[in-house]
Amino acid sequence: MLELKNICFSRDGKDILKDINLKFSDNKVFVITGANGSGKSTLAKIIMGIEKPDKGNIIFNGTDITNLPINERSKLGIGFAFQQPVKFKGITVGDILNITAGKKLNRSQICEYLSDVGLCAKDYIDRELDSNLSGGELKRIEIAMLALKNSEFTLFDEPEAGIDLWSFNSLINIFERMKNDTKNTIVIISHQERILDIADEIIVFENGSVKEMGKKSKILPTLLISSKSTRYVKEGKDNE
Repeated sequence: MLELKNICFSRDGKDILKDINLKFSDNKVFVITGANGSGKSTLAKIIMGIEKPDKGNIIFNGTDITNLPINERSKLGIGFAFQQPVKFKGITVGDILNITAGKKLNRSQICEYLSDVGLCAKDYIDRELDSNLSGGELKRIEIAMLALKNSEFTLFDEPEAGIDLWSFNSLINIFERMKNDTKNTIVIISHQERILDIADEIIVFENGSVKEMGKKSKILPTLLISSKSTRYVKEGKDNE
């Protein structure tokens, strides 16, 4: 379980996160949603250690990880998909998947994971993770990495960004398979209705605070009604 206790964060004199208290229990899918600028991505960076809170603590499986660097959090079993995937010049797609797996994968195994995210292994296995790949391609490779790593706690920041419709459908399938693995706790930041629909619990952010949190059956109908005016819940078919 990962717990956030009294997390506060500000930048340039502006409060970005205001006294956030959340518990992400084991074996559940949580989707965090809310208007742009409400603090969702900042929260993800704080959980992963990219940003450090001004106040509060992060507890993972009983251990305070507030001051741990990213690599130490990863070793403990926390995985993170960036909103803008990182590039690794000189490292091929096959290399990064082998590194993620911690062992040498055969081409058939690599093909399986790449196919799951809508990529053909023969076209990508020897390509470098550099600027020649589009944002959508890098995003899909990163998701394949996280599916392969099978972390105990996995955080996705708007995984649908830059994903075409066909790959979006594959993305939903990956999340549903991960959801069925009782070892995983998954947290997804998203506006997409189809992603919200696979959640066990939904957390709504507003102006740096948790506006409401609860089971999907309670929160989603309210979001769908309010989305007619706020427009921050989108259907998968609207994704570009």
